[in-house]
Amino acid sequence: MKQIIFSTLIFMAATSIKAQSNDYSDNKSGGFKKENVFVGGSISLGFGSGSFGVGANPEIGYSVAQWLDAGIAANINYNSQRLYNYGSSGYYNAGKASIFNYGAGVFARVYPLPFLFIQAQPEINWISISQKDNYGNKIKQTVNAPSLIGALGYSQRVITQGSYFFMIGLDLINDKNSPYNDGYGHAMPIVRGGFDIYLRPSGKQKRSAPEL
Repeated sequence: MKQIIFSTLIFMAATSIKAQSNDYSDNKSGGFKKENVFVGGSISLGFGSGSFGVGANPEIGYSVAQWLDAGIAANINYNSQRLYNYGSSGYYNAGKASIFNYGAGVFARVYPLPFLFIQAQPEINWISISQKDNYGNKIKQTVNAPSLIGALGYSQRVITQGSYFFMIGLDLINDKNSPYNDGYGHAMPIVRGGFDIYLRPSGKQKRSAPEL
């Protein structure tokens, strides 16, 4: 199923690149443009059965064209998960797991429409896991895990000025240690909202020297 979702995202991205109209051709001139660099990020929210997650995702990127943004991003996330066991009287609360992680990766956003984007974001994450049962016993471990966030989003974006966006995604790899799944290995929806601000263009005009 994950392979089908990922293949669909790739197909949609390739199709959108091929199908761009002349309305998206105002950024054709070559060369690096400082005003196409943006900084910003988002906050994230995840939820599932007995689980909760929140995080921050700073990013820096470059608008290659009207239909494509690319850049690098970091992430800091916290997740908590209630643990349950099954006994003679049914399921009962067996403790809590807390997960703190940080990581980094790259991202690409393809805009098949001016307000709609498809995002792919591979990451590597370092995770600290702490589990505590009802008797006060604690277990701690540190692991790492790859992730690949595939997302669909809405954006209002004006290159050289700014943008804000909202997106919903999933970790398509869903490694057992992924910070984007719950304590039972189920992928949680990743909900993010944020904004980006473009840098100001470099000043090209110099004050002329006064005439003598």
